[in-house]
Formats: sequence, structure tokens, C-alpha cells
Amino acid sequence: MLVPGIEIPHLCFQCEDYPCVEACPEGALSVIHQTGAVKVDVETCTACGLCITACPGKVPHLHPDGSSIVICDLCDGEPQCVKACLEGRWNALTLLPREKSISYKMLAATPKELTRKVANHILGEKTTKEVLG
Repeated sequence: MLVPGIEIPHLCFQCEDYPCVEACPEGALSVIHQTGAVKVDVETCTACGLCITACPGKVPHLHPDGSSIVICDLCDGEPQCVKACLEGRWNALTLLPREKSISYKMLAATPKELTRKVANHILGEKTTKEVLG
């Protein structure tokens, strides 16, 4: 957690050109066309990290056991995080249909960028700067 009390979900924006998929030298990443999500073939993935470098939001991350990369695959169109959020009545996550006219790549941001933006809004710039530096 970058700022205590400010937890930001860091999710894939499914860029139109999928730079993570293009960067994979092993061909371990592919696009699930029904959802737009990226699928990781854990048998093929070497966890080289080139997809992380290529991603504008640095979304892919190394599995805790170090064997492969992890990217949200939207649970085949039924994201369990959204389901749990709705059932818990937190209303923080919603699954929206993809709009063709929006450049999702422009929305991608790193966790630090997202946290700084939210922290500035909640805590103010001075306190955020003190916490994040």
C-alpha cells in the first residue's frame, strides 16, 4: 500500500493495440475476443517481464511463486470481484460494455500515479507529497 487508507485497484484497460501481447517473445499472451481480456498461458510464460515493461499501466505482475505473469482475465466475462462488490453492497466496481470510441490506453496509469491522484483529492497535495515524496 502506497498511502495508508487509500487502496486503488490496478486493473488492465485492454488497450486497443495490446502492447503486452505484442511484447511477449514466447507468445504466451493472447486476447479473449469476447471480453477483450488478456489470457496468460502459464505453461508457455517464462515470466521474463517484457509485458510489464510494455504495458502503459504496468498492470501485469509476477505470480508470487515466480513462475508466470498474472493479468486479470475478467473471469471469462463474469468477474468475481465485481460480483462480490455488488453482493457486499460496496458499489465500487461495475462491469461496463466496451465503447469503441474511447482510447482505453490513454486511461492506463501505474499504481503510484493512480494513488497520487486519489490521495491529492482526499488528503490535499501537501499531505500527499509528504507521504509519497
